[in-house]
Amino acid sequence: MDQDWTPVVLKKTSQQKATSKLSTAQALTQAKIAGNVVTERRIGAAENKSSHGVNLNAKKIEEETDNFTVKTIDKNLAKAIVQARTAKKLTQAQLATAINERPQVIQQYENGQAVPNPNVLNKLDKALGIHLPRK
Repeated sequence: MDQDWTPVVLKKTSQQKATSKLSTAQALTQAKIAGNVVTERRIGAAENKSSHGVNLNAKKIEEETDNFTVKTIDKNLAKAIVQARTAKKLTQAQLATAINERPQVIQQYENGQAVPNPNVLNKLDKALGIHLPRK
């Protein structure tokens, strides 16, 4: 294998030098006048259409009158979790570590604020040794 270690010199051609001079605003306007450069106006090309104007989907959402609520667990289920946990003499933190969840999850379930998750409910069933009521 033979390596070529001769230096390579790169130079701009005369055409590249001519185009580099067009970078200034004055040179650009002169080129437009001479007819060397053609510009076209693109209407609405640089606009962010998602933040301007009326979006039809947003209008439908604004006109919507239905109340949407997220289902939370039943109070009977919350009471059953508290009773089963206290019968086993566990704290919320101990129960949470037993089912591999955060203590805030247990607190939400016991307060009736949690969105029912079948996986968490099954873990609670196994950890507490009872079948929790579900609707």
